[in-house]
Amino acid sequence: MNRTAITAISVSMLLSLPAAAQISFINPVPQQTESSGRLFNAPEEWDIISSCPEYVTAPLTRFSADTDGAEFRVTVAIRGEKAARKYSALIPDKAEGYYIKVSGTGITVMGNNERGAFYGVKSIESMLREGKLEECTIKDWPEVAYRGTVEGFYGTPWSHEARMGQLEFYGRNKMNVYLYGPKDDPYHSVPMWREPYPEKEAEDIKALVQKAKENGVIFYWAIHPGQDIKWDGDDTQKLISKFESMYNLGIRAFAVFFDDISGEGTDAARQAGLLNTINRQFVKEKKDVAPLIMCPTEYNRAWSDDSSGYLKTLGETLDKDIMVMWTGNSVVHCIDRPSVEWINSRIGRKAYIWWNYPVNDFVRDHMLLGPVYGNGLDIAEEISAFVSNPMEHPEASKIALYSIADYTWNMDSYDSGTSWTRALKDILPGQWEQLETIASHSSDLGPNGHAFRRDESMKITPLLERLEGAPAEPAEEDIMALRRECCAIETAADILLASEENPALTEELAPWLLQAKAVAEYGQSVCTMVCPLDGRPEDFMTAYMRARALQVRMYEIDAEYNDNPYQPGVKIAGLKLLPVINALFSSAVERYNITYGKSLSTMTGFNPDTMETTVEQLSRQPVRTRGKSVSVSPSNEVVTWHEGDHLTIVLKKECRLERITVDLGAVLQAGDFMVETSRDGLEWTSAAMVQEEGSSRYVSGKGLSGASAGYVRITYAGQGDRETYFRNFTIVKE
Repeated sequence: MNRTAITAISVSMLLSLPAAAQISFINPVPQQTESSGRLFNAPEEWDIISSCPEYVTAPLTRFSADTDGAEFRVTVAIRGEKAARKYSALIPDKAEGYYIKVSGTGITVMGNNERGAFYGVKSIESMLREGKLEECTIKDWPEVAYRGTVEGFYGTPWSHEARMGQLEFYGRNKMNVYLYGPKDDPYHSVPMWREPYPEKEAEDIKALVQKAKENGVIFYWAIHPGQDIKWDGDDTQKLISKFESMYNLGIRAFAVFFDDISGEGTDAARQAGLLNTINRQFVKEKKDVAPLIMCPTEYNRAWSDDSSGYLKTLGETLDKDIMVMWTGNSVVHCIDRPSVEWINSRIGRKAYIWWNYPVNDFVRDHMLLGPVYGNGLDIAEEISAFVSNPMEHPEASKIALYSIADYTWNMDSYDSGTSWTRALKDILPGQWEQLETIASHSSDLGPNGHAFRRDESMKITPLLERLEGAPAEPAEEDIMALRRECCAIETAADILLASEENPALTEELAPWLLQAKAVAEYGQSVCTMVCPLDGRPEDFMTAYMRARALQVRMYEIDAEYNDNPYQPGVKIAGLKLLPVINALFSSAVERYNITYGKSLSTMTGFNPDTMETTVEQLSRQPVRTRGKSVSVSPSNEVVTWHEGDHLTIVLKKECRLERITVDLGAVLQAGDFMVETSRDGLEWTSAAMVQEEGSSRYVSGKGLSGASAGYVRITYAGQGDRETYFRNFTIVKE
């Protein structure tokens, strides 16, 4: 095919190109492309002509030497420069837009602005993944102005090295915002938000700012002062002084978070007054600072009440150039057009979306590796930004972040399944198929307080539905198909556990890979129980004993690894695959018992304790049993208790107690909350609770030790509603 017969390729057709097509390596998917389909080897020497800052063209020099006079010429320019004049009609007239032309004699990259030129160069870098180029033209631009992440999760903050790697990943995938706001950084939040960073941490931040600049990323530093802020001039000045210290470290973008707080810090009028002061006396005075961002206390619709006037106050009094964050209809929720229109009408501006996915700080025993889907494809014009709150696992988070970059750049052509596959190939190109096998069974969050769920085991869902519908009489071919899937999972887990392709990813996934391997081996044993290989009873018993041993092994992995204080453990394949295997196990054992007059155990689970509550916000919190400890999973929300509300842990059987621990903040001091025990759930005895010094934790007194109980509850006995935290409710058995 000659150059005069260029074939126009739509974005949808692009996905059907041969795997070798270099355009297919570009993420996000470009808006407009044309290609002749001709591939050629990248020359060893280029003549790079550019007046752009060095970081814009630096990616090109990693592939070929920059040699003056080389035959292959690469021109990089920005609209308005002399070299860009003849291309002005071809450059998309959109922020961060760019135009590319690749031919056998050279490359032209023209940006609508500096970042647009950088993104054009990054697209060339992506095309060069296999050392080849594709003869093509590309016109490209983002649909959402600000795209990226907010490191706003609870838990272990990312390491400095992980953040540096994230910023490089954002540059490669054209994400232009990173908000630094880890909840467990004491200099970001209480108790030391007023204090400057120590020298080591300050130097790390300076290095991050520089890395962000090199990757076209706006580095936002956020402060979270609302829990103990004093509404006076002194604290206002301390906040501005903190921003000054961060400005001196190179920060040129700032945010103020008022999320997940209670008390006086939640006052909308005072928040707006403080933010307006910062905006007028600091942001605008500096001249080179990006628009101020705020996260409101009522940051989702479920927590908003029009009668309170909170959002209306922000909408009417907050300076119009201050951006307001929003998580959707609830804390964790997909974003659609009606929900965006609802909030925009109240805050008087386009919402800055904070999407709480793939964050797992409320389900830390789950690794969220599935496709990114559920958000509206028609909201780009209605929002000012879209940022993701990721997991505390930075490398594993990249699977979702890759697709979020794709979605926010080009919503019209976004396909979640295709983007997910491309993400897996990007994160682990040599072993992506094994990663896909594991990730497909590690997507759902399990039961959780936010009621946010994801589909799982999608490729074998029809098979699992057939087996679920007929566990007593499964078709032999279905059992064989299940055995093959379990073998594939075991193989994938073994390969990934030994993989050296991406050591950081292997380290993060290791506990879940061990659990996946155990689940897969368990599934194979159950398949043998259902269809013994030689049809002999001995085969059944061997498989049964192995299945029981693997149930114990799965429990031990769950108890041994990921020992965080909130949702400890390791869960995988819990939505569809494992429940079907468990049902087949129980059904096979029942048939065997009836046939041979035996009484083998059909039990498959190791978490017999449950919970009952009248507190709606806590009704979906999981109960976890680890050894002698039984606990209700903490909540990141501020919880509202109504008069008479209770939360009760129901033990499988009555036992002697060693200790009860409760942490709702400091509210037990008021005497409005009672901790009680009962043997039968009818007659209750108060448990004396003693506050730990310097803490909001309360621990049962000596009088409890040895008391026998089957029920333990917290009851709100005060008048009116009461807001508390829910940080800990744990029982330790003797």
